[in-house]
Amino acid sequence: MTDKTTDAMIGLHAEPLPASLFGLAGWSGSGKTTLAEQLITEWTAQGLDVATIKHAHHEFEADTPGKDSWRHRKAGARQVLVSSALRTAHFVEHNSTEPFLSQLLDRLLPCDLVLVEGFKREAMLKLEIFRAELGKPQLYKEDDQIIAVASDSPVSGCPLPVLDLNDIPAIADFVCEAVGLSRS
Repeated sequence: MTDKTTDAMIGLHAEPLPASLFGLAGWSGSGKTTLAEQLITEWTAQGLDVATIKHAHHEFEADTPGKDSWRHRKAGARQVLVSSALRTAHFVEHNSTEPFLSQLLDRLLPCDLVLVEGFKREAMLKLEIFRAELGKPQLYKEDDQIIAVASDSPVSGCPLPVLDLNDIPAIADFVCEAVGLSRS
């Protein structure tokens, strides 16, 4: 393991983050969510148990207005847990205090890999998704936790590995190798 890899597994809050943690970084519209979806499909087809954490920059509604759980939250319940034979959802109102990534990781069940979209200030290994047509600067220049760039066009002068954004198996393999996971 490189020093950079070891350093990236320690969060900003001095709590160790799991080695199976990997982030996607990129500007809005770069394709982070599309890539995440494709990677999850690739990994689960290979037998990996994948969890995701997605950061939202604004208030969002994950619950359906009018449903019982939504009505419970709107009535003032700070936590609402909905469960069935197929899934469980845990809604927690944070007021104005956003939880740290390490706190969210503590809520996850054991898994092989946690893919994080957002939380760009947290120390973790990351892949930058770069699209030149967005006209935005490259993030790797300001974030030493970015260890590779995935792009749909050449990225001149980039000292990091540049992966073809359309080669999902290659990106999936790169991430697994970076976090020390072997794929079946």
